[in-house]
Amino acid sequence: MSKDLKTILLVEDDPDDVNLTLRALNKSNINQEIVVANDGLEAIEYLFGEGKYADRDSSKIPELILLDLKLPKMDGIEVLKKLRSNDKTRTATVIILTSSKETEDIVECYKLCANSYIQKPVDFNLFLETVWILGRYWLNCNENVSSGG
Repeated sequence: MSKDLKTILLVEDDPDDVNLTLRALNKSNINQEIVVANDGLEAIEYLFGEGKYADRDSSKIPELILLDLKLPKMDGIEVLKKLRSNDKTRTATVIILTSSKETEDIVECYKLCANSYIQKPVDFNLFLETVWILGRYWLNCNENVSSGG
């Protein structure tokens, strides 16, 4: 594994959306380690090294967290609240990638300091382009404090 390899945490419960996102990342040549959490609780356990992730070095925060809102066990807004309330994850880059375009969801996510809010495009080619732009900007252009520079 390359020392430059960055981790992306994809928090998504819909297997079709997981596959679509993984295909889009692959087609966009975003060749990073991708960890998939299928619900909000699993995402929290991964990030804080709990449960089945107890042996993971939780000091290593993913370079990018792609977070759906409509999740089982713990919804995306609750996940975001937990991340922003902890010193270790407060500055993690969190991109909301969801089908919701409800104004209250958008406002709440930005109040909780989400870095970006993107409604998932339904069209695959548009989704591919969106993921390509997202990856290029957040992984290549953005300076992220949680990655250590």
